[in-house]
Amino acid sequence: MSELEGKVAVVLGASAEAGSGWGIAEALAAAGCKVVVGARSQEPIERLAEKIAGVGVVCDVSSEEQVKNVAETALREYGKLDIAVNAAGMPLLKTISDIEQPDLETTTKVNYYANVYFVKHMAAAIEQDGSIILITSLSTERPVFPHAAYACAKAASDCLVRYAAIEYGPKNIRVNSILPGMIVSDMSAEILSAPGMMETFTREVPLGHLGYPKDYANAVLWLAGPAFVTGVNIPVAGGAQLTRFPRPDEYPDAEKAWDVDPGTHSNRGT
Repeated sequence: MSELEGKVAVVLGASAEAGSGWGIAEALAAAGCKVVVGARSQEPIERLAEKIAGVGVVCDVSSEEQVKNVAETALREYGKLDIAVNAAGMPLLKTISDIEQPDLETTTKVNYYANVYFVKHMAAAIEQDGSIILITSLSTERPVFPHAAYACAKAASDCLVRYAAIEYGPKNIRVNSILPGMIVSDMSAEILSAPGMMETFTREVPLGHLGYPKDYANAVLWLAGPAFVTGVNIPVAGGAQLTRFPRPDEYPDAEKAWDVDPGTHSNRGT
């Protein structure tokens, strides 16, 4: 990926070592980028920064000031910004009938407002010629129970991409989103460890396996580099956009499989 040599990148939501944000940051560094990584937890983000010879910044993506600070850190440390990836998110495992106002406020702040802040401040720092990539979710197009509030907020971010592509196109700043299916990572480990769950989700994927962080890192490298693409929501899910997620009545031991703390499924940087 010689196109990326010497570029400066920001990656948020990168504190989980087996997560997609961490993998994306490593891939960009391996491609020759200088990388600023951010998440809410200081220790893992500093560990990642040291590993990739980058810079770590504590950042809660729901805070506009903290997101802005990450962009300013890139400019201060490296003098420019070319690539920005927001891999942060916080699924909410509740049915519509169980969603309460605080749930809506939290999931909307992390999964939608944060992306508005991200596009706004990263585009300002890039100024000209760059790529902004949001990691959203295939659940915006293929319902997966019980992610209603999360999927709706991510769908708003997919819409944001199209407006941002028009606004920043004259500056040659490309804005796109990647829509993953189920990712094999720390975030999904508890769900996928339930007996039969891995097989249940895998049989709906035409390529025969779920996505891994490296699959999303590869997609980011393409979008950050030579892709003549902007304003699109790209499914990166092994063809799962052609099928569907399993229905609730198809989950093995469904009640146990989804009886988990939603906070344990956040790559917001906890």
